[in-house]
Amino acid sequence: MNALDEITESFSRLPGIGKKSAARIANHLLKADPSFMERFSQQIATLQSRIKPCPVCGSWTESDLCQVCSDMTRDRSTICVVEQAQDVSTIDNSHEYHGLFHVLGGVISPLDGIGPSQLRIDSLIQRVKEGNVKEVILATNPTVEGDTTALYIQRMLADSAGDSCTVTRLASGLPVGGDLEYADRLTLARSFRGRVRV
Repeated sequence: MNALDEITESFSRLPGIGKKSAARIANHLLKADPSFMERFSQQIATLQSRIKPCPVCGSWTESDLCQVCSDMTRDRSTICVVEQAQDVSTIDNSHEYHGLFHVLGGVISPLDGIGPSQLRIDSLIQRVKEGNVKEVILATNPTVEGDTTALYIQRMLADSAGDSCTVTRLASGLPVGGDLEYADRLTLARSFRGRVRV
């Protein structure tokens, strides 16, 4: 295996990149400007030492606190719970939500050996107890594991916070511009359960 095959293999291990895309990237890099390659390799080499999880919410940050946690203009009475750190920017970029976040670091998945203790659920409960949190929004993915995790968190918050904190779940159902004939049964079922008055 030569150097080109090795780098192609490494790129193909990244999510969403197949063998053909990996080969295209590798070939592009061979033709790239050497100064770009130097900077790019330095960025990759130092990425894990520069970026770390925020100690409060678990999102990625280069400073002591992430941008969301350090922004005092945000609504501190609301916490949106997400599975992964990249979900924070996805929701924040919508400009529809202005509260705080909490990253779980995954979902409950017994088949993969992931239980509640491997996730950041205890620190969420602690944040709700210590802060003046009035609403927790569960924004886990609409999968079996995501729903199981959301239900577990809902029960834990009911036991620890009682009626002082409202727990909500992001609506799920038909996407805008979607076509009914392509919707699966679960999506349709969620759409009917989550219907609203017009």
